Amino acid sequence: MAASRVPASMEPSVTIQHPTDRFATDLGWLDSKHSFAFGHHRSRTNTHHGLLLVNNDDRVAPGTGFETHPHRDMEIVTWVLEGSLVHQDSMGNTGVLYPGLAQRMSAGTGILHSEKNDSWRVDGAPHESPVHFIQMWVPPDENGIDPGYEQLELSDEDLRAGLTVVASGMPEHRDDAAIRIANRFATLHAARLAVDQVITLPDAPFLHLFVPRGSVELEGAGILGTGAAARLTATGGQRVTAIEPAEILLWEMHAGIAA
Repeated sequence: MAASRVPASMEPSVTIQHPTDRFATDLGWLDSKHSFAFGHHRSRTNTHHGLLLVNNDDRVAPGTGFETHPHRDMEIVTWVLEGSLVHQDSMGNTGVLYPGLAQRMSAGTGILHSEKNDSWRVDGAPHESPVHFIQMWVPPDENGIDPGYEQLELSDEDLRAGLTVVASGMPEHRDDAAIRIANRFATLHAARLAVDQVITLPDAPFLHLFVPRGSVELEGAGILGTGAAARLTATGGQRVTAIEPAEILLWEMHAGIAA
């Protein structure tokens, strides 16, 4: 799976994915909504947008989680909205992810990891609330790289100031990328917006705007509520205005996946 440059003749378009349009997986301990075909959910027409292959909106019950499982040749970015998520992998990395802490795992030639909602409070008691997080996958520039892991905390002040780079492999974001991914055509931005706060979308061949909580108005397209997404092609410059306090995740992608 490789990235390819986008034809200059590509027509501008904006497609809205409503929350109810997503695939759903309910395992009791896991409530997951999938923006693209994932797991046993199959679709020939909804496999990716640009370079984004996975945008899973997950809620995991306390004391449960994903047991150790493998990944290969994928850049995986995890963003926690509420609660905490414990990560362990076969490279010896361990950590507790929480809101504002960005994590990247490069699966490369192969890695095993687990993700569980089994962290403990400061008072020594286990957390009793679900963890809510978004997990996103893009392919690396090339397969067979060394596996890797990186995490870094972003300040609430920066996230509330406007679009903030969470993860990027693009040269132009090299100095301000919170964490690096092995894809030179992709950047993940995030923002926490107050009511009436406005951000402007960058110009790019592919944009994926996801609203994990709150609601915003996308200029020319209408209101996007919690769980909604907009897939933009060959466009940019639209204003996004918060209707209520909101958090947004925006992938800026300057290539697509080669057929």
